[in-house]
Amino acid sequence: MSSTAELRHTALDALHRSLGATMTDFAGWDMPLRYGSERDEHTAVRTRAGLFDLSHMGEIAVTGPQAAALLDFALVGNIGGVQPGRARYTMICRADGGILDDLIVYRLAETEYLVVANASNAQTVLDALVERSAGFDADVRDDRDAYALIAVQGPESPGILKSLTDADLDGLKYYAGLPGTVAGVPALIARTGYTGEDGFELFVKPEHAVELWQALTEAGAGVGLVPCGLSCRDTLRLEAGMPLYGHELSTALTPFDAGLGRVVKFEKEGDFVGREALQEAAERAAAKPPRVLVGLVAEGRRVPRAGFSVVSGGEVIGEVTSGAPSPTLGKPIAMAYVDAAHAVPGTPGVGVDIRGSHEPYEVVPLPFYKRQK
Repeated sequence: MSSTAELRHTALDALHRSLGATMTDFAGWDMPLRYGSERDEHTAVRTRAGLFDLSHMGEIAVTGPQAAALLDFALVGNIGGVQPGRARYTMICRADGGILDDLIVYRLAETEYLVVANASNAQTVLDALVERSAGFDADVRDDRDAYALIAVQGPESPGILKSLTDADLDGLKYYAGLPGTVAGVPALIARTGYTGEDGFELFVKPEHAVELWQALTEAGAGVGLVPCGLSCRDTLRLEAGMPLYGHELSTALTPFDAGLGRVVKFEKEGDFVGREALQEAAERAAAKPPRVLVGLVAEGRRVPRAGFSVVSGGEVIGEVTSGAPSPTLGKPIAMAYVDAAHAVPGTPGVGVDIRGSHEPYEVVPLPFYKRQK
């Protein structure tokens, strides 16, 4: 176990502690797990708004005349086709097709990109991009210390942010970003998120983080905004059917194994790392469907956890990747990879082996929760 002295701290660390947050080691960062009740924080995001410190995420700048060409070679998506001001969900894979990480890439300007990696994989992604940049007229820069990242998520988030900025939020589409000023603080305002709700992520200089957090807290006080930790972030993304690296995604899986083959753009020009292996994976998936990521809803109260076996007729047919009680559904839920023959919603006789007892579960389509537009 890491000692607290070895952990990295965000610019909001003292503020979290002043709010009574329970802190935890997450990917080498000391992060707030919860401030009070996980259920209350989760419900606030679903019905009002929540405020998150995401400064542990890994920001990597890719700039220069061949920045687009480098990213098209290094990643599986068509990054050169992203318009300035827009963002794209994509992946970086190994040569054998295994997923190194899933990413959001923002095109800030014609020759300027911001790659956002998961905290646990930030160094791996940075190293891979640096290695893959050989021969390209482009620079790869570790910008993790250049940003604090604050997210406001939930149905009240547009109103809260509008009270603090004159940026055109109504014109800001989902998966887009624009430079602006929020509460007097320069920020990249992105409309992305990992909760299943509408919301915004604000990239700012670390020295502005506390000021911005406090301004958002004050602006949201009248509509029930609360600070939220990583624990409710996990149940929110699980209800929204969003994959988490290390659970639904790993180097052992290709995007096609994960049911996310759509992010691989074979039609883009030129070679890219993993192209040959991924073409083979696509052909295998077409010929014999791999295990399918499905939702499972408990009939009882016992909570499934990652690694538990999914069973039917005494046979193991899959494995749970994420599981938790769902505050919105009021039942335990899980995501699991199961054999294609058992992946159809309503398939009878499916259960989860929870410490030797086969608990009944209903197979349902993902996501478990979809917000009303």
